[in-house]
Amino acid sequence: MKSKVLRIIGLFVLGLVLLIAGLWASLAFFYSGPSNEIFRYALSLSFASITFATLTALFFRRFRWQAFTAYTVLYLLFLAWYNTITPSNTRAWQEDVSTLAYVTKKENLYSFHNIRNFSYKSETDYIPAYYDKTYDLNKLIGIDIIAVYWMGPAVAHVFVSFSFSDGEHLAVSIETRKEQGENYSTLKGFFRQYELYYVVADERDVIGLRTNYRFDPQEDVYVYPLYGSLDDARHLFLTYINQINTLKENPKFYNTLTTNCTTNIWLNATASGGIREIPFSWKILASGYVPEYLYKHDRLYAQGLSFDALTKQVYANDRAKAFGITKDFSKDIRHNE
Repeated sequence: MKSKVLRIIGLFVLGLVLLIAGLWASLAFFYSGPSNEIFRYALSLSFASITFATLTALFFRRFRWQAFTAYTVLYLLFLAWYNTITPSNTRAWQEDVSTLAYVTKKENLYSFHNIRNFSYKSETDYIPAYYDKTYDLNKLIGIDIIAVYWMGPAVAHVFVSFSFSDGEHLAVSIETRKEQGENYSTLKGFFRQYELYYVVADERDVIGLRTNYRFDPQEDVYVYPLYGSLDDARHLFLTYINQINTLKENPKFYNTLTTNCTTNIWLNATASGGIREIPFSWKILASGYVPEYLYKHDRLYAQGLSFDALTKQVYANDRAKAFGITKDFSKDIRHNE
């Protein structure tokens, strides 16, 4: 009796694994299959049907392992095809992600090339512009976490901005690199549809775009100052530089779950040694809760404020709209400067 129950449980677990794997493969064909739409849909539907047939065969002892073996072979062939999909830096990119930043070094001086600083009339009407600037590592004094909300408390785009003692700020936003005519889809982001892109930008661009020009939907921007050692900040700065230069030579795919704006910040910070004492949490994946999670682990500079009070204090939209996009934009949007 016990062995029968264990066998049933085993078959159930195996069936669940097959169902998830088959669904993922079917969607991979749907989104990443051949360019011919009819052929792509046919492959997706065929693999879904094969998965269903294999699941059905699990209930018949005579055909169970033959079906499972055949399915395993087909799945290995699918994986072999899927791994032929490789990232590239040479596609017809949208203008706002067309130019890659990179960094050169001389002693403690790091020269950032192609810092984005578009002039916007609206979200879609802008004048492209880039500049180069050199930053002294010894002048790095802090990091801000920027959280951008547009669809409730659980979802946010999160990025960092490095602060320097001369009043300069350099923002780095980890995003998808979209091709011309391509829109973002959370589901497509699981299936090698977008390259990973580090937007290295002036805050007047990457923050001002969100506070002053995006209204459908409106994006609410919060600039939280991180609390930590200068060594941690400098290690994180160097880790970002390494990632920026690596992507210029070796592109990588964005993934909605594992390689996105928030998980990459976490991985970069972990690699730099700055947050190893903070346990990983589902709140890292539900990116809207990241600021509160950092607050509870004493990693935000709160000066004794409650999280709600701190959040109200660091809200940037009202100040950005009141002062406009000027040369003092970074100072204007911060409560403590």
